[in-house]
Amino acid sequence: MSPPAELPPSSGRRTMASLLADRLRQDVLTGSLKPGARLSVRELAERYDAGTIPLREALSRLSTSGFVTAEDQRGFRVAEVSAEEVLDIHKQRTELEGIALRESIRAGSVQWEAELIAAHHRMASIQGHLLASDPEWEHEHIQFHLQLVSGCGSPWLLRFIRMLIEHSLRYRQLGSRALAQATRKRDVAGEHKAILDATLARDADLACALLKAHYRETSRIVVEAISAGAGEKANTPQ
Repeated sequence: MSPPAELPPSSGRRTMASLLADRLRQDVLTGSLKPGARLSVRELAERYDAGTIPLREALSRLSTSGFVTAEDQRGFRVAEVSAEEVLDIHKQRTELEGIALRESIRAGSVQWEAELIAAHHRMASIQGHLLASDPEWEHEHIQFHLQLVSGCGSPWLLRFIRMLIEHSLRYRQLGSRALAQATRKRDVAGEHKAILDATLARDADLACALLKAHYRETSRIVVEAISAGAGEKANTPQ
């Protein structure tokens, strides 16, 4: 067994259960904990060098967000993955982000525009030399998409969008090899720039259409990867 993973330092206010939930979520997102895997509390206690009580609380929290499933009298498992769920996640993400993007374009301030340009610049500056599965790339990619919709003025809408982004990130990680290969044929940088330009031009119809096409292509690639069993090889070095 590999040595216990280290938890991030506590801020003094966060509970051990919160820290463990974050670490478990990260391991599910990256595929370190594989879809369908049984989550033994005893083994997880060794893995994270933690007590069983906060671990059970952390697992219960993750079960409410869909990353872990609770089975009556049988403990917990990592949530399974499916092509159908990929399509559902991307459909709902497209719908909600479309609403938020339209409202951001209508009401977004000059400060919102400036932060969007900066987010795109940070992402574009590393897009050419990092793989789609690289944590630095994923962070800047997510920040760009969040900034696109951040001017909508609805905390609840943004909360749902963040949840969908997390689940779509899990699938992106599982299909990272296929996405990396597809990137060589697909102009992802051009897609992002086109979305940015339409947004800055305050052309909501075009911006939403480009965003929808962007997500449709990603979901197609990930569905093919999941259907081909690429998710089982999520930990293979790229």
